[in-house]
Amino acid sequence: MSQTAHIPSHRKPRRSASKLALRAGVAGGVLSTIAVAGAAGPANAEPVTETIEMPTLGSLGTDLSSAVAASAEASEQEALDQSLEAQEAAALEKAAKDAKKAKAEADRKAEAERAEKARKEAEAKAEAERAAAEARAEARARASRDAARTQIAATSASNSSDSGSSDSSDSSSSASESTQVASGSAAAIVAFAKAQVGDAYVSGGTGPNSWDCSGLVQAAYRQAGIDLPRISYSQSSMGTSVSLSNLQPGDILYWGSRSGSYHVAIYVGGGKYVGAQNPSTGVVERSLDWDTPSGAVRIL
Repeated sequence: MSQTAHIPSHRKPRRSASKLALRAGVAGGVLSTIAVAGAAGPANAEPVTETIEMPTLGSLGTDLSSAVAASAEASEQEALDQSLEAQEAAALEKAAKDAKKAKAEADRKAEAERAEKARKEAEAKAEAERAAAEARAEARARASRDAARTQIAATSASNSSDSGSSDSSDSSSSASESTQVASGSAAAIVAFAKAQVGDAYVSGGTGPNSWDCSGLVQAAYRQAGIDLPRISYSQSSMGTSVSLSNLQPGDILYWGSRSGSYHVAIYVGGGKYVGAQNPSTGVVERSLDWDTPSGAVRIL
């Protein structure tokens, strides 16, 4: 065999330097303590015969493991506390955002309600002003017609013969009106018109509970199977023109010119008519003397 061949050693492996130093330190500390205690005692003291057990590396490892475990548990608890604090902060932030959003929504709804209320109030005010304007216009038109009739009456009064003839004609007309009775289609028209007395006046209304003047006339004639135009001046342009002294139930009365009338109504006999007048009066039955029409047409 070669002299340089490797021969396995049967010696025990050396302990690591750190372990030897730890044991040496522990042993040295214990011996130092014993020496100091012996030196401090009386000279004739009995030698110490108590056996002192040296701490072992196993117990030191156990203590070290317990300390590490305690430190890890403390770190874990601290991390858990931080996580809970973060969750609480997030919850508070979310609650604040939700409250802010709810307040903004409530403010928006309140503003919308105020705007809707203002709109309704403006519409009601505009409707009232429109109705008042219509009433004033009708009053002015009636005053103008009354003035014209007054002037005509004054002119007629200057001629006694014409006045006597007119009185005679009016008397015969009144007598005729008092005995007029509607029949057939005229009866259906008159009955329908009278049934609507008390309904509201609404511009553009065609029933069943609110009307304007031409809407009521159109609906009444529909009861007799007759279709009339929707507009007042178109209705007054139809049929045959008749004088106010020769009226029959069912005739259409108009105010203004025949081809340009601004109001219509239905003659119901007895010197009276039914018409949708204005927003303040609604559908009414009136005497011809209350607002004398400009003319009349006969459709039947």
